Amino acid sequence: MYAAKSFREDRLSVLQEFIVEHSFATVVSQGPQGIEASHVPLIIDRTRGPKGMLRGHFARANPHWQSLADGEVLSIFHGPHAYITPSWYASKREHGRVVPTWDYLAVHAHGVARVFDDAKELRTLIEDLTDQHESNRPAPWKVTDAPDEYIEGAMRAIVGFELTLTRIEGIWKMSQNRPAADRAGVVTGLREGSPMDMQVADWVERLGEGK
Repeated sequence: MYAAKSFREDRLSVLQEFIVEHSFATVVSQGPQGIEASHVPLIIDRTRGPKGMLRGHFARANPHWQSLADGEVLSIFHGPHAYITPSWYASKREHGRVVPTWDYLAVHAHGVARVFDDAKELRTLIEDLTDQHESNRPAPWKVTDAPDEYIEGAMRAIVGFELTLTRIEGIWKMSQNRPAADRAGVVTGLREGSPMDMQVADWVERLGEGK
């Protein structure tokens, strides 16, 4: 992934935490029919491998899993993003030498895959996925809340996989390359927009302060 030096994020702990917070990924690999991509929630185990391990599952009917272990797999995680108009820049009024851009956060995690359909492994996987996403609810749903025979049937319809990460990189492009007055204008403009725009405004402020 190309990222200008001022936008690169290389701290492993920060990248892993981003994956936890933005866990719905685009999984990309090369298959017999060419490049294949699927959209799946993933969980990261930071204790397995030097860079961690991603775990998830495909619908068994999705042919993507059949060639997943044939080569490198890329998982892309997206954070908040927004269009940035040059009209928000103080420098537009000063000299006009400005153009639009896009601010965004993204992590690319590369790894090698192992596919499995062992019932015990699948049960552990779906329980871990469920627990991660239900943990903040006042009354978390548990896999054990559903009848065993129903869960067993559902597991027969999926195939699990794990990705041992070999490379992980991030791009935090949030107007860090703009003067302080331009960043202030970006923040003001974004705060008048959508909820995602306001998230981007928070990041522009945070990274502008060097955090």
